[in-house]
Amino acid sequence: MARRRRADATLDTELAELPPELRWREWVARVEAVIFAAPGPVDRELLGRVVGRGCSIELIIEDIRDALRERPYELVPVAGGWQLRTRARHAEAIHAAFGSAPAPVPLSEAGMLVLACIAYHQPVTRGALSEMIGKAVSRDTIAELRARDFIVAGPRSPQAGAPYTYVTTRAFLVHFGLDTLRDLPDVEALEDAGLLDAAQLRAGGFPSSAADDDDLGPEDGEDEEGD
Repeated sequence: MARRRRADATLDTELAELPPELRWREWVARVEAVIFAAPGPVDRELLGRVVGRGCSIELIIEDIRDALRERPYELVPVAGGWQLRTRARHAEAIHAAFGSAPAPVPLSEAGMLVLACIAYHQPVTRGALSEMIGKAVSRDTIAELRARDFIVAGPRSPQAGAPYTYVTTRAFLVHFGLDTLRDLPDVEALEDAGLLDAAQLRAGGFPSSAADDDDLGPEDGEDEEGD
């Protein structure tokens, strides 16, 4: 911590000359400014660079969220940090103002099913995924998820042959607006709400390849570190 403070010596983080109330307001303003300027979620370590040693980041965040209650945007926990996001109820107004941006190519049904299985069962091998789904998981499906930066190779499995496992990434959390994997919704609740039908996905054109090696990890069998 001391090393980081010396690196940031040009910024007075302690603000000892200010009375407590003004000091706190300045810390709140700094944290909000950093989050506003950041291109993605901002973690605790980064925010700690602009406030004093005794400052509680949690209380700062709480004050900012309270101040934004009536605003059209909110401060939400994402991927272990915080990010300002427009409230969902204003989506139509934003669409009317800016029109439609080119929609990203959606994941295939196979990709969504495999991604869900990895998210809930990681670290998991491709062979284990195939057993869960009931059909072989192709390398193309894994490549699709890797190309989106939703998954990476995890630790090798202790089973025979030491196949690669797969785990989700921070980009996965950011994309789906999750703070941690503990925020994943309950699978049964999703099915009850009609938002997920695993049986239908399994029955609907799931790609498989008998030639695929279930234990193959990264493309071309190369070693790769997980996230």
